[in-house]
Amino acid sequence: MELRDSHVVVTGAAGGIGSAVARRFAAEGARAVVVADVDEAGARKVADEIGHDAAQVDVRQQDSIKALVDRATETNGPIDLFFSNAGVAGPAGGPEGDDDAWQATWEINTMAHVWAARAVLPGMIERGEGYLVSTASAAGLLTQVDALAYSTTKHAAVAVAEWLAINYRDAGIRVSCVCPQAVRTPMLDVAAEGSAGMRSMQASGAILEPEDVAEAVVQGIREERFLILPHPEVARYMQHKANDPDRWLERMRQFVRA
Repeated sequence: MELRDSHVVVTGAAGGIGSAVARRFAAEGARAVVVADVDEAGARKVADEIGHDAAQVDVRQQDSIKALVDRATETNGPIDLFFSNAGVAGPAGGPEGDDDAWQATWEINTMAHVWAARAVLPGMIERGEGYLVSTASAAGLLTQVDALAYSTTKHAAVAVAEWLAINYRDAGIRVSCVCPQAVRTPMLDVAAEGSAGMRSMQASGAILEPEDVAEAVVQGIREERFLILPHPEVARYMQHKANDPDRWLERMRQFVRA
């Protein structure tokens, strides 16, 4: 898919990967970019910078996502690409984490993708074309040793994207899932220096800038690839995990022990 003359909506777009992608979509010639975020002022700042529209959305609320889709459609016509990007780090640690924090992480990192698909798919299916892109994480393909909630919800996000790709491709719907490792965003600051998760990220690949991810996203959409891996080494780690799961688990335990 080429982005020129398209109508795109990006959530979590007031900063980080979302704002970099919104800027890049505008630079690619999208006719309408809706910069959406729970931080309406932040979304407006990015939208004003690129000369496009801003919208407030709380992706924890299905009705808010539906309202975003309705407003964008009324203003700019059918949505060609919906980029469900908003995400949170969630609580650190394992099963002892607070239930409310788990629920918020689940709603933002997983259910928001389901609700976005529910809102945009009917119109896309009727037209016989459309593109869904979601941000998951390399943690959804591998793991994040410091955060069970993050790993769990990102695995689920990948599963949602896979299911949509399998079931709707014949209806003309293309699906991509973005799975970066460490990216220099506010979310990365949540991972404390010296933690096992930070050590594993530093050992396994470079920390990318959001603009690097935006470049990978544009190329992945152009090629209509399902998995978009801004850190290409993630494909190799996936092979190691699949070929010898026990050895891979031991390697992860080494980071935890260190």
